[in-house]
Amino acid sequence: MSKKITVIGTGYVGLVAVVGLADFGNSLTGVDIDRAKVEKLNKGIPTIYEPGIGEYLQRNIQAGRLHFTSDIGEGIRNSEVIFIAVGTPPKDNGDVDLSQVEAVVDSISSNISSYKVIVTKSTVPIGTNKWIKETLKKKSGFHDFDIVSNPEFLREGKALHDFFHPDRIIVGFESERAREYMDDVYRPLYLIQTPFVWCNIETAELIKYASNTFLATKITFINQMANLAEAINADIHVIAKAMGMDGRISPKFLHPGPGFGGSCFPKDTKALIHIGESFGVDMSLIREVMNANERQKDLMVDKLKSLLGTLHGKTIALLGLAFKAETDDIRDSPAINIVEKLIQEEAIIKAHDPEGIDNFKRIYPRFTVNYYTNEFDAIDGADAIIICTEWNEYRNLNLEIARKRMKGNVIFDTRNVLDSDYVKEMGFVYKGLGRG
Repeated sequence: MSKKITVIGTGYVGLVAVVGLADFGNSLTGVDIDRAKVEKLNKGIPTIYEPGIGEYLQRNIQAGRLHFTSDIGEGIRNSEVIFIAVGTPPKDNGDVDLSQVEAVVDSISSNISSYKVIVTKSTVPIGTNKWIKETLKKKSGFHDFDIVSNPEFLREGKALHDFFHPDRIIVGFESERAREYMDDVYRPLYLIQTPFVWCNIETAELIKYASNTFLATKITFINQMANLAEAINADIHVIAKAMGMDGRISPKFLHPGPGFGGSCFPKDTKALIHIGESFGVDMSLIREVMNANERQKDLMVDKLKSLLGTLHGKTIALLGLAFKAETDDIRDSPAINIVEKLIQEEAIIKAHDPEGIDNFKRIYPRFTVNYYTNEFDAIDGADAIIICTEWNEYRNLNLEIARKRMKGNVIFDTRNVLDSDYVKEMGFVYKGLGRG
């Protein structure tokens, strides 16, 4: 049977969960302290960039299954299941800032008066759900609730597909009553035979960190292999394809690039290092993954400099600011490191991204970076192009127009999205990653 569900936090994870769970037929309330955001959402206007989310948002509002409020007490009191989906950003030391989770727990303790299943969707360190349970009991004096850990595994740009067609659903639980509630919440996924992993709460918490950190490690590995392939005149694409044919390895996340970024991999990898070391566990491999990833980002500007001789006074067209295609998320984007080093080298930066410009301006305003809504305006007069994000429009970049509008003829393709032979035929000096 459908459930009355409240999702606290309507950021990326929260908003996808809100529209997805509503589309399953549940009655949903989305809670956010930002009243302007709540007003926009109730009008069916998305507050994040994610392909397709506007359609799901409007459909479920019109069906009467979904509304938003800034009254967290209302959301808590009127729900059977509460999802916590607030931000857990990193601290400077790699630990996780749980202040938003703590604020939600305070609100729940002040408003709980009937049985609830409280589900942590936010990525939190091991032991956090246990802390939530004990804190709620202590502050509220109310004991008739269950805590569940239900981490998300959404890929930005493909989040709705991942929500409705997940590889698996992880549920850390303690009581059969909680399991029955979660069965009802996700019942439509049983129809497509989605695998469910039922486990204790600590196991669920660690699965999230272990999964993201393994993928980060895989990316770092293929980046180092690309650097080696380049040095010995080998082709990383053939190497990666051959590796991916091995069923033990799989072809996913074997694409070289300027380093991983985004809202999950850097944050979760740092957090896992901190968590492991707090338990006295050697995390040296994971620590080196982070160090190697930072070196990979720095290496991009060094490679560009080797192509031009100097970056001082050179005009660089930087294509791609988001950490990946199909998102406006620039958190820990390799483009940030590249821009920072280009500024230090006193280069002139002309940047384009289909979705990420507004977010990037918050870090680098117009007087440090010149922004353009058309990629060819960014290319105009450039000594070199550096492609940092694998947007489809860069894969099909009109090189005839680019050649006419550029001052120089250098293209550094950090994502290997272009046909290197064709680029060279068009008169460019081309460099990719791991292409010898």
